[in-house]
Amino acid sequence: MGQLLAFLGISALVIVTPGQDTALTIKNTFAGGRRSGVATALGVSTGQAVWTVAASAGVAALLVASEPAFLALKLAGAAYLVLLGAQALLAAFRGAPAHDLPGSPRRLAPASGYRQGVVSNLGNPKMAVFFTSLLPQFAPAGGSSFATMLALGLVFCAMTFVWLTAYAAAVDRAGHVLRRAGVRRALDAVTGAVLVALGLRLAAQDR
Repeated sequence: MGQLLAFLGISALVIVTPGQDTALTIKNTFAGGRRSGVATALGVSTGQAVWTVAASAGVAALLVASEPAFLALKLAGAAYLVLLGAQALLAAFRGAPAHDLPGSPRRLAPASGYRQGVVSNLGNPKMAVFFTSLLPQFAPAGGSSFATMLALGLVFCAMTFVWLTAYAAAVDRAGHVLRRAGVRRALDAVTGAVLVALGLRLAAQDR
């Protein structure tokens, strides 16, 4: 029980710390409402579930150990964040919401939010480092370690989904204020800048 509580405490601290998943959920809630925000949260949790399985099976450790593979995934994930951020910045500059730009749906569909959540999370190799370093600390030695790591990882995914869904609900509740033209342009600029900065930071980090 003590180990479980320790795991839940560490997980809660990590999850509530704002990062790229939080910024993306907020951005997509602006663009498509609560459903798109929740879909993004589900996409993020899905990506984490994939990392959980990979870490439990030892695959994520191979990725972390392979410098070329780690670098390629890191740069791809960073480029994706920069792209999403640049789209939001362009929307702020033009004075039109990102989902009103040419080639974009008028209102971000939940399926698009889900896809962005999955791709963003899977494109972050830091998740591989995180899960391969955290989960084994709470897994017993022996044959049950895989099942324990898998269960703990899925608990982490569920906690993430609940937290990001709460973010989406809060942003959507304030939507009548946040979607005013001037406020919306400012928020597009801020979220865009945050995503670009997170992408550049991800690209610059070693591990």
